[in-house]
Order: sequence, then structure tokens, then C-alpha cells
Amino acid sequence: MEPPANLHKTTERLGTAPLGRLLLRLSLPSIASMLSISLYNLVDTFWVAKLGFRAVAALTVIMPLWVFILAVAIGTGVGINALTSRRFGEKNIFAAHQAAGQSYFLSLVLGSLFFIAGIIFTQQILIICGATPDIIQFGEEYLIVLAWGMPFIFAQMIFRNVFNAAGDAVLPMVYTIFGQVLNVILDPLLIFGWGFFPELGVKGAALATVISNVLSTALALGFIFANKTPYRFKPVHLIPNGRALFEIYRIGLPAMLMEATEAIVFVLFNRVVAGFGSVALAAMGIAGRIADLAFMFIIGTSHGLLPIIGFSYGAKLWHRLWGAVKLTALWLMGLMVIATVLLEVFAAQTVALFNNDPELIRIAVPGMRIFISTLALIGPAVVFITVFQGLSKGKDAMVLSLARQFIFFLPALYILPRLMGLTGVWLSLVVSDILGVTVSGLWLYREYRRQKRGGEWGEAGILSGQEK
Repeated sequence: MEPPANLHKTTERLGTAPLGRLLLRLSLPSIASMLSISLYNLVDTFWVAKLGFRAVAALTVIMPLWVFILAVAIGTGVGINALTSRRFGEKNIFAAHQAAGQSYFLSLVLGSLFFIAGIIFTQQILIICGATPDIIQFGEEYLIVLAWGMPFIFAQMIFRNVFNAAGDAVLPMVYTIFGQVLNVILDPLLIFGWGFFPELGVKGAALATVISNVLSTALALGFIFANKTPYRFKPVHLIPNGRALFEIYRIGLPAMLMEATEAIVFVLFNRVVAGFGSVALAAMGIAGRIADLAFMFIIGTSHGLLPIIGFSYGAKLWHRLWGAVKLTALWLMGLMVIATVLLEVFAAQTVALFNNDPELIRIAVPGMRIFISTLALIGPAVVFITVFQGLSKGKDAMVLSLARQFIFFLPALYILPRLMGLTGVWLSLVVSDILGVTVSGLWLYREYRRQKRGGEWGEAGILSGQEK
């Protein structure tokens, strides 16, 4: 093992830069990346909606699969991010490179497994996700093409955490936005066959996604091997290492299971909504994609916060750690209040941009207004869970997520619609958000008090002479 070494300046600033400026510097690129993904989803829905509401409903039904893919990628990425940033905080450069280097092996293995599942079990996956008979064909066309890009989809998502763990949020922003812009350009060309491109319909939307992920992954690898990052990988770092993999999933598996519950809940949610018809599924898909535009600010900011938490934990900078938590939670709460007001006021106009079918608008607008009403609470809730991930307390994060999904949300999902119809479906989300943020906030406060009572703050190491 290599002895402790000096940190790259990009990584060292995780422990020395003023928190507000550092959080913005790490979060804004991640927010830009997440917004580009959300905007792509909106544009993708916009073009697919021209094929009819059944095509939109098919993409909505596939969302639980996307959520499950994200769960696996996020869990893996969180483990790599938390472990790598912690090793950097300890100034163990070899171990940091070894942890980050596992991303290559894991991207290939996970992508291959999902490719096989998508090709062999296409119809079964769609039926499980809640597809109605009138949209199965659209779903099959999309999913079979998408399966071919799975290794690259995993790679570009996991690599984002590798960059972030070293304090670099700009380069993942660049390759993510590059891929999403390319996707937006290719979407109408391949869906409708503009110019010399073939007219592929729903398959064209999937092919655009595959192509963009292949090229964005290539760009990410180009940055790494051109020494544009703090990493200097050697072959020994890329070899699968049992201890590193164990640590990655010791931290990341709870996060993966936590996110995977979202996929399970999404399936059940789809099935309940499908009981109100495929128009309701399409309405949910459109309203959800619009709300995601605001939610991406939350996800992007949590990506910026995670390496600060991991580094501060490894370097024992406790005041800095909790100062970052407070600042992030307050910032997101204020931002989401603004987003809520805008989306509430312009809900009808926004939905009409995608499809002006009167029945679709009648269902989507009130639904969106109801479930975005708690956006200001979702921001702090995500921050609280991110803190437990950064502290390598993945079990706590998992328990909080499971409580929100299975103790709060599912009972509401099956009780409220019986009493209030489709309105009850939307309200079930509100109930789980309110109860979820309350419990997670109290749980985190307990951890804060435990650290102070345990005297851990007295051991704080001050990097570069100050804790800002």
C-alpha cells in the first residue's frame, strides 16, 4: 500500500474552501447535468406524445424499470463516492484510486445483466410494471432497443460519482449535457424519419438514448485517460478487488435497496393508476416529467453535498460537516418554494404544451398541482438521507426510505383512492412526503446529538489550519 500523499488541489478544497462557495461549485454542475436529463425526458415525452397518448403511457409504464436501473447505479455510485472521498480525506491515495477503479468492472457486469434481462424477459417486465394490453407493443419496441445500451447507461451514471468523489463536478456536467443534447437532437430525427434518417417511431426514441449514452461514456473515458481529472489510474487499480467491492456495497447496498423500493412502489403506483385507464397513465407520465424538472435541483445538490460529507467525515471535520447539512437543507427549501409557486400557477399551460387532449389535461393538471405541493419538504428529506450515506451509515438511510415507502406511502395509496378516486392517488404522495421528512429529520437530529454527546467533535482534525 502506498503511504499517505498530498491531495490534488481539486480534492483538497473539499476540506478548506468556504462552504457556500464550495457547495455551489459542486452542486451547480450536477444540477446542470440533472436538468439536462430532465429536459431530455421532457423533450422525449413531447415528441413521443405526437404518436398518441398510448405511446406516452408505454414510456410511463417503463419508468419503474428506469427507477430500478437508477437504483442499482445510484447504490453502486454512492458506495464508490462515499468510499473514495473518505479515502481521499484520509489521504490514502492508493485506496481512493482502487475504490474508484472498481467502476469499470461494475459498469460492465451490471450493464450486461440488464441487457440480458431486457432482451429475454421484455413482455414479462412490461406486464409487471403495469402495462395495459393496448400499450404492450409500444413498450416492447422501446425496451428491446434500450437493452443494447445498458452497459453504457450504467457507465455514464457510475462515472459521475467517480468524478464527484474527487471534488470535480464540472467534467461530469460536460459529458452528461453533451449526451442529453445529442439525445434531444436525435429524438425527432429517428422517431419521425426526418431527412435521411429512418422513421422508427417509439424505437427511434430508444435508439437515440442508446447512441447518446455510448458517446457520452466515450467522452467521460476520454477525460479520465487524458489526465483531465485528479485520478491517475494504473492497471492495478482496475482489477476487481474483493475488499473494495465489499466496502462499496456495504455502503451502497442499503442505498440501492432504498432506491429499489421506489421501483417497487412505482409498479404498484402504476397498477393503481392503470385502473383509471391508459389516459390516466399518460397524464401521470406528463405531470411527473414536468415535476421532475424541479426535483433535479434536489438531486443535483445532493450530489454536490455527498463528497463534502464523505471528506469531512474522513478528515473528522465535524463542524464543517453539519454546517454543510444546515446550509444545503435551507437552500433547497427556499428554492423549492419558488418552484412550487411557478408550477402551481402555470400547471395547465405546461401540460398543454405536450398534449391538448381535454381529458388528459383534466386529469393531469390537478394531479400535478397536488403532488408538487410538498416539493419544499422533499429537498430537506433527500439531504437528510444523503448525510447518512456520506457518513457510511447506509442502513439508517435504508430504514428511513423503507419507512417512507412502505409504512407511509403504500397504506395511503390503497386507502385514499378508495375514498377519493384518482385524487386520492395524488394525495398519497403528499402524505408520505410529510411523514417522511418529519421522521428523517428527527432521526438525523438524533445522530447529531449522539456525536456531540460522544465527544467525537473533540477529535476533529483541522485541514490546512481552519474549518470553514
